[in-house]
Order: sequence, then C-alpha cells, then structure tokens
Amino acid sequence: MSSLLQNLGWTLTEQKAFHGLGQTGWYPARICRETKINYSVLAEGKGEHEVVLAGKLWHEAATDAELPTVGDWVAVDPGEDGQLPVIRAMLPRRNRFSRKIPGRSCAEQVIGANIDCVLVVTDALADFNPKRLERYLTLIRKSGARAVVLVNKADMTPPEQMSNACQCVAALAAPQEVEVYAVSALSRSGLPESILNIPVGRTVLVVGSSGVGKSTLVNTLLGEDRRETSEVNGVTGKGRHTTVARELLLLPGGGVLIDNPGMREVQMWTDAATLRAQFEDLSQLALQCRFSDCSHRRESGCAVRAALATGALTRERYEHFLRLDAEIAELEKLVEKRRMTLERVTRRVKRIVLRNRDDREEQRRQLSPHRKDISHTAD
Repeated sequence: MSSLLQNLGWTLTEQKAFHGLGQTGWYPARICRETKINYSVLAEGKGEHEVVLAGKLWHEAATDAELPTVGDWVAVDPGEDGQLPVIRAMLPRRNRFSRKIPGRSCAEQVIGANIDCVLVVTDALADFNPKRLERYLTLIRKSGARAVVLVNKADMTPPEQMSNACQCVAALAAPQEVEVYAVSALSRSGLPESILNIPVGRTVLVVGSSGVGKSTLVNTLLGEDRRETSEVNGVTGKGRHTTVARELLLLPGGGVLIDNPGMREVQMWTDAATLRAQFEDLSQLALQCRFSDCSHRRESGCAVRAALATGALTRERYEHFLRLDAEIAELEKLVEKRRMTLERVTRRVKRIVLRNRDDREEQRRQLSPHRKDISHTAD
C-alpha cells in the first residue's frame, strides 16, 4: 500500500471497490477541496491537483448530496495531454455528516464524507448554546462517527464557568458516548492525546461557529499558522468567517483533518429513530404513555408530561425534544412532497417523449441495447 494513500485512509474496502471498476488507466484519489467549477484531489505520485467532474456523474446524481464532496474517494481518468483529469466514478461512502441546507429547501448538504470523528468546537462564553450542541450530537449519532466536544478558551474563562459548560455538554450527550474537554487551542492545554496525534489514516471533521477558535486549533494541530485567524467582536461576542471553504488537510503525523467554515445554522437532517436514540430518557418514558401515538403535548395518560410535572424531566429538555421532533416531522413531509413532485415530472416527461416515434425507438434501444432493431432491417 502506498504511503500517501495510507495516510489518507485508503483501506481494503476502497481498494476492492476501485478494482471492481475494471479500469486500469484510472487512478484513485481523495477530494481535498471543491469550488463551483472543479475539484482538487490528492493522489499517490501526483500530489494535489485539479480535476473536473464527468458530465455523466453530474446528470446521474438525483440530488447534490450524491455528488462528490470533500472526503470522498473517486476514480480519476488522467485524460489526454493538455486537459484536466476527469472524475469518472465515486467510490461508495463509508458514512457522511450532513445537515439540512439552511432555508426552506428540503435538500441535504454533506459537510464531510468518510469520517472517523466529528470534533465540535465551542466555548463557555457568548457562543455556548446547549440546544445547538444537542443538534450537533444528534447529527453525529446519525453519521456513526465518534463525537468529541472541545470547550475552548479555558485560558480566558473562569474555571467554574468552564466546569459548568463541560458538565452541561456531558448531560446533553447522555447516554451517547461523547468525550468533552476544557481546552485552550492557543496554548495546547487540555487537548487530548487522541486529537494532538491523530493516527495515520484517521479522518477528523472540525465543526463549530465562527469565532470559537477552530482556525487556531487547526493551526495548532498542523504545527504552523496556515489558517487565518481573527478577533471576536467585543460587543456581539461573534466571530467572522476566516475559513471560507471546506478543505481536507494532511497532518504531520499522518492523520487527516477536514476544516469547515463557521456554521451559523445547524438544521436537522436525520430521522425519528436517531432522535429517539439521542433522547433515550424520553423514549423510555414514552413507552409508559397510555396511547402508542402520544404526541406528549395534550393527551391524557402521558408519562412524559407526568415526569415534567414531578420535576424528573426538565422543561428545557422537554421543549427542545418537541421542537426537534416537529422539525424532523416537517422535514420528512417536505422530502416526501419533493419525491412525489419529481415522480410527476418524470412521468410527464416520459409521456411527452413517448408521443414521438423516433423518441420511442431511442428509448427502446437504451433499455434493450442488444435487441434487434427491426426498423432498420430489409423487408
């Protein structure tokens, strides 16, 4: 196995998928950056270089989430001299970390693919938002990656405030296994060994709001000031974007880091099962409700509302569960509506195509390429 591919996380799974394509002239690469018009990839013996996406892949993708993104493994055709290499295939993803695109859209935005760990960076000051952190943890659970939360800026935060913030995150995470650390990215204090020395072939995705010290952390892990940093606004407590594009970076020890711009919104892209797993305490209470389809709002015999009345369940956690539950239900309705709309459009286009004899013959040839074409045979 080549050293660069090993550092990037190449495994036997990717190797089998790549060889299964049966194209000896192509080479494997991992996407490290994407723009509106092309991609940059890392490949053995070629380093970092630009490539373009094959039109066939673009047209076959039902949604943007099915297109290659940072962290994906791809098969690249070197092409002819003087032309950019072309991405001809995308290897199956092991997993992905996604959110819903901000706004009214019901589309999925893939933040990173083929990841082992999601590193959420926050602080105990103006950025600290338990509800947003709970959204992160729910999405991480959906991805299947390991979750680590760094409460940054320990060097400028009162110890009691840092301790309270870490305890709050740990309480949010239960029963999910989440590592929580009070750290100072600037001085490296508090950073766990597993983050300071990310193992060869492991991929860590860094997420969080602007101004929490993500770029400082990335510079610390890289061992050089490669990412621009900026001061937090003293009035609003908010930072500005210094990382403007998602990028995969190779670490000195051989691990991989995917740095992201600050995320102002963390909208849910998950399902009810993942939500129930994240709120295991409420799920257990719900089993005791009188009605199996209890909404936990007004029904009589609701065990969740009974726990709320006795103080066994906090109102904040109860209300946050209801908000996330309603958001996921709305997302599922939008996704189903979009699916039905696409089906209607597809059927309409198909009917229009089949009205024309030549179009019917073309479709038949595409569906049955080996069938004899009787329209071009002699009588």
